[in-house]
Amino acid sequence: MTTLLKSATIIDATSSYHKQTKDILITDGIITKIDDSILATKEYQIIELDNLHVSTGWFDTSVSFGEPGYEERETIKNGLLAAAKSGFTEVAVNPNTNPVIDNKSAVEFLINKANGFATNLYPIGTLTQQSKGIEMAELYDMKQSGAIAFGDYNKPITNDNLLKIALLYTQNFDGLALSFPKNIAIAGEGVANEGKNSTLLGLKGIPSLAEEIQISRDLFLLEYTGGKLHIPTISTEKSVELIKEAKKKGLDVTCSVTVHNLVLTDEELHGFDGNKKVSPPLRTEKDTKALIKGLKEGTIDMITSDHNPIDIEHKKVEYSTAKDGTIGLESAFGALNSVLDIETIVKCLSHNPKERFSIEKNSIEENQKACLSIFNPEGNFIFSEKNISSTSKNSIFLNKELKGTVYGIYNNNQLILNS
Repeated sequence: MTTLLKSATIIDATSSYHKQTKDILITDGIITKIDDSILATKEYQIIELDNLHVSTGWFDTSVSFGEPGYEERETIKNGLLAAAKSGFTEVAVNPNTNPVIDNKSAVEFLINKANGFATNLYPIGTLTQQSKGIEMAELYDMKQSGAIAFGDYNKPITNDNLLKIALLYTQNFDGLALSFPKNIAIAGEGVANEGKNSTLLGLKGIPSLAEEIQISRDLFLLEYTGGKLHIPTISTEKSVELIKEAKKKGLDVTCSVTVHNLVLTDEELHGFDGNKKVSPPLRTEKDTKALIKGLKEGTIDMITSDHNPIDIEHKKVEYSTAKDGTIGLESAFGALNSVLDIETIVKCLSHNPKERFSIEKNSIEENQKACLSIFNPEGNFIFSEKNISSTSKNSIFLNKELKGTVYGIYNNNQLILNS
């Protein structure tokens, strides 16, 4: 199949065509020609779209699907299609399934189920057996089977020595350990950011300290052991400062931030909408500004949607008892595009996460594999259920004004466009 993208503005800092508008010819999944104008023939599949932009494919490092065990929330098939329509050519899938992904067979199941799709799926294995935080899982076996990192999704490693051993052990095979930044004892039964709004609303608060003290512990352990550590979904100003200092020391640490923690604050909690209950919780405007600054200066390495489908029975309930989590693939670009420039978005959705998780990187150049996210950065719209491809509809961005349109992706010799 030969596909011709007409008048595409290229966003790829690693490409010699960065910020230029070109025609791009793709034959059998390879970029064969990039030029000002390429003459179309009848055999070509021609793509002409308003204000067409392309970038290297986006990679989401924290996505949850339901399968196996929670297929009513999301199947792998539907989840990968939703990811493709949202502009993502790769997703790292969390191990919070039933059973959890804590052995090589479970890793291989995910990889086999995802075979043949336009969006690539990369499993994250649990760090501990059954994600219980007691004994280390079969990390090396899972790595050999295709797991790209190890962490207990949204569950902190409370046993200091266990994380220490994991950081030492993973060095034997260049493994990447994840540690969720939450101190359970300090967070307690909190359901919202501790502050003015939680007090006004009568909600039990989670202090910023619960995140920051855990990050401090993790960084002390990393300094002692060496190894590679990734801290997912930080949310506070102080967390940014702690990681900045650790990087200055030369520690091999990276971190991510969720789209919603960059864009929304705990002012959203008025109304007690269960879709706004996430972990880590929405913080203050001061925190969001610090997170955006941390991204731009390079302290925060990557952005994730933290896509987590939850069925209506666990969301449309009293706020305090609602399950944490929001879907985020479909709204990710539109929300980010309202607060960040395109180059920062592409760097933090593509180059940086692929570098850290050792995923194949491609430039938009001739004779390179075509792995492209396709979008229009202009135009505002109100995000609604009609924009959601996921089975679950628990979006934190419902009825919010977002900016820009994702057209789809080209990857694995497949073109997926929103109808």
